[in-house]
Amino acid sequence: MTSGIEVNDSSLPLRKDVKMLGNILGDILVYHGGVELFEKVEKIRAMCKTLRTDNDSETYTALKDEISKLSVPMRTNIIRAFSVYFHLINAAEQNHRIRRRRDYLMKSEISAQPGSIEAAILSLKENQITSDIIQDVLNTISLELIITAHPTEATKRSILEIQKRIADILKSLDNPILSKREREKIEESLFNEVSVLWQTDELRDRKPTVIDEVRNGLYYFDQTLFDVLPEIHQEVETSLKAHYAEHEWEVPHFLRFGSWIGGDRDGNPNVTPEVTWETLERQRRLVLKKYKSVLVDLMKRFSQSTTRAAVSDELKQSVIQDEEKYLNEDQKWTIDGEMYRRKFAVILERLRQAGKSDIGYNTAEEMLEDLMIIKRSIYLHHPAHHELKTLQKFISQVQLFGFHLATLDIRNHSGEHENAIAEILRKVGICKDYPSLSEEKKLDLLEKVLADPRPLLLLHEDYSSETQEMLKVFEMIKRAHNEFGKRSITVYLVSMTQSASDLLEVLVLAKEAGIYRLHADGTFETDLNVAPLLETIDDLTAGPKIMEILFNMPVYRDHLRKMNDQQEIMLGYSDGSKDGGTLTANWKLYKAQLEINEMAEKYQIGLKFFHGRGGSLGRGGGPLNRSLLSQPVETLGQGVKITEQGEVLSSRYLLKDIAYRSLEQATSTMMKAAANVLNESEQGHLRDHRWVDAIEEISAVSLKKYQSLVFEDPDFITYFNQATPLQELSELNIGSRPMSRKNSSKFENLRAIPWVFAWTQSRQLFPAWYAAGTGLETFAVKSPENIQLLQEMYEEWPFFRSTVDNLQMALMKADITTAKEYSSLVEDKGIADRIFGNIVEEFERTKNVLLMITDDEELLDHTPNIKDSVHRRNPYVDPLNFLQVELIKELRNVEDPDDELLMQVLLTISGVAAGLRNTG
Repeated sequence: MTSGIEVNDSSLPLRKDVKMLGNILGDILVYHGGVELFEKVEKIRAMCKTLRTDNDSETYTALKDEISKLSVPMRTNIIRAFSVYFHLINAAEQNHRIRRRRDYLMKSEISAQPGSIEAAILSLKENQITSDIIQDVLNTISLELIITAHPTEATKRSILEIQKRIADILKSLDNPILSKREREKIEESLFNEVSVLWQTDELRDRKPTVIDEVRNGLYYFDQTLFDVLPEIHQEVETSLKAHYAEHEWEVPHFLRFGSWIGGDRDGNPNVTPEVTWETLERQRRLVLKKYKSVLVDLMKRFSQSTTRAAVSDELKQSVIQDEEKYLNEDQKWTIDGEMYRRKFAVILERLRQAGKSDIGYNTAEEMLEDLMIIKRSIYLHHPAHHELKTLQKFISQVQLFGFHLATLDIRNHSGEHENAIAEILRKVGICKDYPSLSEEKKLDLLEKVLADPRPLLLLHEDYSSETQEMLKVFEMIKRAHNEFGKRSITVYLVSMTQSASDLLEVLVLAKEAGIYRLHADGTFETDLNVAPLLETIDDLTAGPKIMEILFNMPVYRDHLRKMNDQQEIMLGYSDGSKDGGTLTANWKLYKAQLEINEMAEKYQIGLKFFHGRGGSLGRGGGPLNRSLLSQPVETLGQGVKITEQGEVLSSRYLLKDIAYRSLEQATSTMMKAAANVLNESEQGHLRDHRWVDAIEEISAVSLKKYQSLVFEDPDFITYFNQATPLQELSELNIGSRPMSRKNSSKFENLRAIPWVFAWTQSRQLFPAWYAAGTGLETFAVKSPENIQLLQEMYEEWPFFRSTVDNLQMALMKADITTAKEYSSLVEDKGIADRIFGNIVEEFERTKNVLLMITDDEELLDHTPNIKDSVHRRNPYVDPLNFLQVELIKELRNVEDPDDELLMQVLLTISGVAAGLRNTG
């Protein structure tokens, strides 16, 4: 298989890799399916390519005829051929990203790579940002990236691992000093990996359990994040010392990873307290294993003898005491003069016993104290300006990961808490019908309960199983704090927060478990942040008022003081977009941040916004650094959390070099944005009021257009259900969570993930762009000045630029010609023609107005690498879409479809997801 795609010259090495991988796959197709399979694949690909350049009816008819005549085994192999090709392209593109970064590093004497940490620090210096301001920035910024299982990666982990090995082999082939024999051996390994890929099942044979998802998430910590996170911090320190040498730098750990996997209970009955506990145990096992491996390596390296280097008395004394206390004779290091090895032997044994016996470390801080004894001693005989980075990296790892590896967020739906509180209050005779109370009366009642040191609860068996389960969650959190440390679980997220009482209910449940403790003398302790999740358009609008009510309540204000006057607020991108369209949702999210931030400043409360972004564009996806740039810049300095959804984990964190690049881009963005804010006494430069007025007007028109189709057209849901593979997605074993809340078929209960996934598969990508064009065009056509204003906004406002660029990406990945095939799945042709016609009209409108704003001839002209990638993939995605439509027709027309037919549909879904690099 060959691509035949003309792309820009900078990607010539990539084209070479793609061609080589395509040739290998071609040989494998011939070996396993004969020349007939290879020729069929090439014929269908050529037809699809012709349709892209010359959309003639003759080729279209011939293609449909070719597909309809395929035998069942041939059809399966053709689907697999195109799907495997995408896995190869994905590996090649990842390697090319590494190649481009390496080229920049080799030319670093000329210029730093854009987006690198060094480039950011050079930019700060050029803009005369002082070292004091930068130190203030480092002391205040915080970026937490939270890995989630949803949408789960559609590609199996075994295939991801093959992809990783292929990318590593391609990287080794770039070595210019390979001998002919060495190159032949590497190329043979490459052929073998592609062969194994062809012989590996793409589909899971069952839905993953939550623990399967936990295992998959831990894979990234094991493979890349454990090493990359401390290296990012080291690079910041190294670059600062190089360019601001006069300052004594202290670089705190501003970049961390957390997880939802195993703690996200919202709509997933499989996440029980027992599963969460097992998740925490697995996290601890992994991090202790990683520490043991590093300690063994450090013992080998630190072979200094007291006959050659004078160690500290502190070290000597600690070794003598610790060997006596913690080691038997067989465990002690046998060479007396090798004091560092003797100390490492103690540390290693205490680590092995952690959580098992009394001699084991109770906390990571205890182990850190021992490591610092070694560090202080080392620098008595080692030049301070030649840092021992292996030791410092390990100290950073312990500081970053503790004994818990990653902080686990707990999330649950507000309705679950209300139900539990209602039953408890009814059983103890405080309130017969809590849900029927007004919000004011609820708050008054909850405040009195929180101000009373006495517990509410009766015996557990007096409550329903649902309430008992809820109580177990909070008891588990309390146990986790005792067993794994308070960093193991720090935040409880309340989904669908619609009122202030939703947060106080969680505090009441925390009080009953002893997490929120009120003492008789009036003092109290609280060990759990409670964070609202604002998701719908209405909730985002109400968010500032909800928080102001809480900030004015003495009991909640006291709670916040124990949290260092920091409030976390999560913003949901998925449901807002599903509710009001992507443009309106993004503006409402931005506006909510501004309003809540302004209000919080009045109460002198710091905010950390948690952005619940998906991997796909319809759910707030996009590059990590662009996601940061699109936020109100004044909110970045207080701390930011962002979800890293299941499907982006492999593209960002499977390979160490790409993980590093992604995180350094995010770091450089955060540092520059926060420094610029601290360096300005005026905030007016952040947004021009004309821009705000314009986007308000655009958003209002866009919202009306979106809701007139999605909520007011009675035939829209019929079109969506039939013109996308929504029905078939439930059979694809990619996640442990149900597709709908409450097992309901109602639109409002459909999760945003299958909503976006289904539209993506049908190449309409409706949630990622629909209605934006009407809003933008309505504003633009009013006057030439408005067009100029939109162009100004694109040039000067990062939020608007990011929004427009994501719209361009969505239109680029969408394909109306292919989408038309899916409209043929709608049983009522009148409904199909009318609604699809509406979508096509809005697509063209959106494309035209975006090109007017960017002043480009084609979409994504300013990002040729991305545009080339889309063009490279299209001739191979198209056959899968054509086959998918035909197979779905067949599947829906038979009462009892055979397993082979369903499997073929699922293979096309998996293949399209790999081709577009998006599920939902």
